[in-house]
Order: sequence, then C-alpha cells, then structure tokens
Amino acid sequence: MLTFIGLGLYDERSITVEGRDAIADADDLFAEFYTSKLIGADVTDLEAFHGKEIDVRDRAGVEQDPEVILSAAESDHAVFLTAGDTMISTTHVDLRLRAEERGIDTRVIHAPTAESAASGLTGLQNYRFGKATTLPFDYAHGADGLPASVTTVLDDNRQRGLHTLVYLDIKVGWNPSGKGDADAEDEYMTADVAAEMLADGYEDVLAVVVARAGSPDPLVEADRLSELAERDFGDPLHLLVVPGDLHHIEVDALESLVGAPGDLLTVE
Repeated sequence: MLTFIGLGLYDERSITVEGRDAIADADDLFAEFYTSKLIGADVTDLEAFHGKEIDVRDRAGVEQDPEVILSAAESDHAVFLTAGDTMISTTHVDLRLRAEERGIDTRVIHAPTAESAASGLTGLQNYRFGKATTLPFDYAHGADGLPASVTTVLDDNRQRGLHTLVYLDIKVGWNPSGKGDADAEDEYMTADVAAEMLADGYEDVLAVVVARAGSPDPLVEADRLSELAERDFGDPLHLLVVPGDLHHIEVDALESLVGAPGDLLTVE
C-alpha cells in the first residue's frame, strides 16, 4: 500500500486526523518539500509529532529514482507526505501511476490547499477562479520580464471575468546561477516582489496578497499592484490573487475584510 497524505498549510498540526492515523499505521514514511513547504514546521518537528522517522526525498529521488519508495510500498505500508494537499503536483500523480502499474494499492488523504485558503480568506468565491499560474524568478525562466505563461493566463482569465490565483516561486536548494545546490538556502518569492513584477504590465490592477495561509496570523491585503509593491508582508509563504468580475458579496468582503480601496471595486 502507498498512501499519499497532504500535511496541510502551516505546521505539524495542520494535518487531518485521518492523515495522522494513517501515519501511525505506516511502516515507512517518505516526504518531499521541493514543490511546497510547511513554513511553521521542519522535518524534526514532524518526526517528533508523529514519533517516526521520515525519509525526505529530493526531486531526483522522487521523479527519477522512486524505487526506494515503490519497493517499500510493495512489501509494507508506505506513506508519501507533501505540504498542502497531495496530488496537486503532477509529480505526485506520476508516482501514484507508477505504483498502480506495479500492482501496489494506493489511496489519497486530502488536506487544505492554498487555493481553498485563498478563497476563504479573501471572500472571493471559489467557483469564479480560472486557471492558476506560477510567477517564477527572472533567473529561473531565463528571461527578463513576465513570461508568457503568466500573462496569457492573466489576460485570458480577466477577459472572461475570472479570478486568477498566482503562486509565487519557491526554489529549494537553488542558487542564482540556476543550478541545484544542496547547501544553498531556500528562496521564496515575496508578494511585494511579485507585485512589482506584475505592475510593469498591470500597474493599476486590483490584487490581493495572502500571506501565511493556515497559520495563526495570516495576513490579507488588497490594493493596486503598484501599491502592494511598496509594502512588506512578512514571512513566507505568500501568494497573489488578481480578481476578475466581482459579485456584490465579493465586493463587500474585499472592502470589509481585506481593506480594498472602494474606487477599485465594481459589481459586474
């Protein structure tokens, strides 16, 4: 058996009770933290909370050489842990498919996601979100300015009146030369940097910053991108939401809950 478990959004306590029970029953625990991380807990915290050792795999150890994980699941009950919800990344779907091809039973235990948290904290209705996108560091995509992968999603969603969730880049063990480096510090794009990058093409567009979703002190602020670029939103993780057309309840929520300027709020 290979069970995929989402750890939730913030720390070792963010996991569901079902997920915690599955870890208790498992023989082998694996995890990856290159697609996302728990900012409020590290591996030592997780091991202490669950009373078990966790084998943390890097990207190559999941995508190119998952044999250790699959072999453990063939003979025992193995668990694969990820921050947020599991199965959000295609990496995790690929690992599940590999397991199924080898006759290994799999199951998925879900947890809160950044997307559901962004909707809940901003008051924007979840069914009015369009395609999401990820804003990479300039050095990560090899060009100056906004990549077409971001502008195309933003423009298409705005044309259709849909909200856009913009994930901000995370680089685990990465240095500015563009090469992996196990000794390099992890790097997290902050919302002010993201707002400054987006403001080059969307200066007066309303956006909402969501910082530290799932933590005891999440921060949510709304304003023009050019204004958000001048602020400090504290510790990561951050993300941005660019609203589309607004329902009157969404207008009330943005104004009352997150301080959006009234002149930027129009009911469509």
